[in-house]
Amino acid sequence: MKFAFSFFLVFLFLSTSTFSQEVLENKVPKRIYTTKKLTKTPIIDGDVFDEAWNVVEWSSDFTEKDPDEGTPPAFQTLFKVIYDSKYLYIAIRALDDQPSLIQQRLSRRDGFVGDRVNVSIDSYHDKRTAFVFTTTAAGVKGEEIVTQNGQNWDDSWNPIWYTDAKVDDKGWTAEMKIPFSQLRFGNAKEQIWGFNINRTIFRLQEKSLWQRIPNSQSGSISEAGELHGLIDLVPQKQLEIQPFTVLQYDRYPAEAGNPFRDGSDFKINGGLDAKIGITNDLTLDLTINPDFGQVEADPGAIALDGFQIFFKEQRPFFVENKNIFDFEFANGRDNLFYSRRIGRNPHRRANLSTGEYSKEPINSTILGAAKFSGKTQNGWSIGLLESVTSNEYTEIREVNGKTRKEIVEPLTNFIVTRAQKDFNKRNSFIGGIFTATNRNLDGNFSELHKAAYTGGLDFQHNWKNREFYFQGNVILSHVLGSKEAITETQQTLRHNFGRVDAGHVSIDPNKTSLTGTGGRIEIGKQGGGNWRYDGGFIWRSPELELNDVGFLRQTDEMIQFFNLKYLWQVPTEIYRDIDLSLEQNSTYDFDGNHNSSEYKLEGKVNWINNWWTELGFGHKPVNYENAYLRGGPRWRSPERNYVYFYFGSDKSKKMSFTLGYVDSKTKESVRDFKKYIFRMDYQPFDALSVSLNTEFEKVIDKSQYVDEADYNSVKRYVLGTIDNQSLSTTLRLNYSLNPNFSIQLYGQPYISRGRYSDFKVVNNSTASSFNERVSMYNQNEISLTNDIYNVDVNLDGNIDYTFNKQDFSFVQLRANLVARWEYIPGSELFFVWARGGVTFDDPRTSLTNSLRNQITSNKLEDTFLIKATYRFVK
Repeated sequence: MKFAFSFFLVFLFLSTSTFSQEVLENKVPKRIYTTKKLTKTPIIDGDVFDEAWNVVEWSSDFTEKDPDEGTPPAFQTLFKVIYDSKYLYIAIRALDDQPSLIQQRLSRRDGFVGDRVNVSIDSYHDKRTAFVFTTTAAGVKGEEIVTQNGQNWDDSWNPIWYTDAKVDDKGWTAEMKIPFSQLRFGNAKEQIWGFNINRTIFRLQEKSLWQRIPNSQSGSISEAGELHGLIDLVPQKQLEIQPFTVLQYDRYPAEAGNPFRDGSDFKINGGLDAKIGITNDLTLDLTINPDFGQVEADPGAIALDGFQIFFKEQRPFFVENKNIFDFEFANGRDNLFYSRRIGRNPHRRANLSTGEYSKEPINSTILGAAKFSGKTQNGWSIGLLESVTSNEYTEIREVNGKTRKEIVEPLTNFIVTRAQKDFNKRNSFIGGIFTATNRNLDGNFSELHKAAYTGGLDFQHNWKNREFYFQGNVILSHVLGSKEAITETQQTLRHNFGRVDAGHVSIDPNKTSLTGTGGRIEIGKQGGGNWRYDGGFIWRSPELELNDVGFLRQTDEMIQFFNLKYLWQVPTEIYRDIDLSLEQNSTYDFDGNHNSSEYKLEGKVNWINNWWTELGFGHKPVNYENAYLRGGPRWRSPERNYVYFYFGSDKSKKMSFTLGYVDSKTKESVRDFKKYIFRMDYQPFDALSVSLNTEFEKVIDKSQYVDEADYNSVKRYVLGTIDNQSLSTTLRLNYSLNPNFSIQLYGQPYISRGRYSDFKVVNNSTASSFNERVSMYNQNEISLTNDIYNVDVNLDGNIDYTFNKQDFSFVQLRANLVARWEYIPGSELFFVWARGGVTFDDPRTSLTNSLRNQITSNKLEDTFLIKATYRFVK
């Protein structure tokens, strides 16, 4: 570890001393557009020649951003901006000598396809945050909130505004009408906002900007132009109330004798969402009894390593403004706030006797939730979220016909608070987060934490025109519970305190709390010239625990990392741009063990014909896993080499595709992995788009963990060779009658099949050779009876221990058909048909036959749902 850390410091010093000598490009002067108050109100129909627009002049002189930065675009763009007391109006004139080739592709809201313009408004003028409004040539609208100076784009924001577009003989035109109530700004005699317009000519894959931003410049919001002339604006407080009603009918195969599964269910539900502007900067979002029936189902997945799978949040209330509450403290998915903990599936299932049936709740009921969030003009980002989930019960029908209830999830309160403050002319910020989870256990649920608290501090400093940065965070967690609960936490795979050869942790059965730390420190160069690099250090202490309202996959890690990148940003006759990167990392545990080292070289090329290629090579010479044997000794995985290759066609064409291949091989062929990827997007005409994503994986692993057993008071760890094949296909079909009415079909069959053979037992888990790490069972030692393997170690005819046959074939089908109609801005009707099912097929069956059996032979479950919302706006 000392060597790796010293290498990192030397490399960082050399990189800084060498590359910081690069000559800074001349900073591009800020452009200013001065608007005026209107005298007449324009009609928003896409026609920009209304007399109302004549109060100001057209502005133009756009500069190409991509592919040939700094040059004139193929066709110029013009715009005007006017305003009144409540609205900002923007007119766009997108010139094009070949209007018949303009791509008017229809899609759902936030589709972002076809020719389009993006208007970026930094009304905070904090040079880090912007509201982006998009109109396509087909009149489809889209919106995003941009944070972290252009590094984070969130399309979950859905404000109420108005737009339309038209194509004519000189190109296409668009009009926008944006309520000031949807923006955030402070009090001032004259508002000065950051402002930019980005136009995309889809068939050329060309982007141009009103305010030029060189590709070498880090960040985009800080480099935008400025909008002046907004005089005596009165901040508009937002008030929106959106009640909803849901009618749902479920149909499923009836279960004989089960009164809770008679073949169908019908229910009516209702709730309320509200958005209240407390100030012009800060908004209160409320939801009572939320319904997420129209939300797309999670993709199929199965984990053989025992760790939890991360699923993306898709529920609208939690998705909107998620960037404010985000606190990703390390790498990957680890975060202090993982909103899917709220409304999760209950921790317990019913305790049933023979002949009893139960009605199990799928999710915990969210009684209500509130978010108070926003950003003030003086640089404060503030977020407060509170949610309460109810006591959840399962209803049990006893043999005598009576019913009883058992509690399966306790009443739980979740609180998340987040704050950040910008300073140093918006070049720096410091922030913090605090989360609390409190459960009303009421003498029950001794296996759960009674309370869990986390806190964190984060900071970032940018200098030298934001080219260089230094950032980091540190977090602290504290969980409280019974001895049983804390012991169970210590035993989980992510903590693994019971590992037999651990010298720094052990299970303490008397503990009633656990306190841990984690964090990340990073320094690097993110802009200017052609070089980019960063390096840093991450740690997660063994006692760190976040999973009550956060996401934490594994603890007991210290990671050193360094990344170096060189960019070719000037197009040639062959390519548009090239990105070549080198990555290195090393991992240690808190006992001082060197667990892994990895090196990766990657290149990405965008060719001049808009095709692209990605190629990468990796080498992992050191690879030990503390949790591999589930409490057993540290396991040495073999040296690994891998390669991946992707290439794709021009995305501006009606049909485009991506092909991918991943191949990973290990020393002694202990674990070989192959993955094949095919993706296709097809838009036969403007109203219809089809996408297909198919992935096939094949793993042959001679060291797959199977089970543990006791033999003569000694733990034995059983491994096997697994042939694991997985196939998934995701189909999406979108048909749009107009920008406000669309039909979407989604379907995903998924299958993962594993067959085990060649069982063996671990005898020296860290030996250099795989044959020294394990010993194979001979055919006389092991036998199979009724799906149970019997092991006779000393061949005396007595069974010494057993383990279950692990072969599996998991098959899942998820599909839904959603019709969405936004009948007035902000108010919607959803018509949903969802079909799906999960089964375990015979592992001896082929993948294709298992999929066919699931789709055609098994009886699936259907849900029919109608959801109506109406948004009252003041």
